[in-house]
Amino acid sequence: MKPQGSVPVVSFVGKSGVGKTTALELVIRELKRRGRRVGTVKHDAHGFDMDRPGKDSWRHAEAGSDAVLCRGRTRWR
Repeated sequence: MKPQGSVPVVSFVGKSGVGKTTALELVIRELKRRGRRVGTVKHDAHGFDMDRPGKDSWRHAEAGSDAVLCRGRTRWR
């Protein structure tokens, strides 16, 4: 039995360049097509720029993510 108020979570983990963001874009689009609300959290170990065309956070939003959060070593955005 699922506890009341629980939120399903899916995690994509892998080395750089293996296609995580591309796969995630497909999953986001499919979940949105099914009427789900989607939020994504992107970890970045090198520092990041939000919402620049082509960057992962921008790609998450373009795919339909309702909220995008980036987390680095020293900041959240």
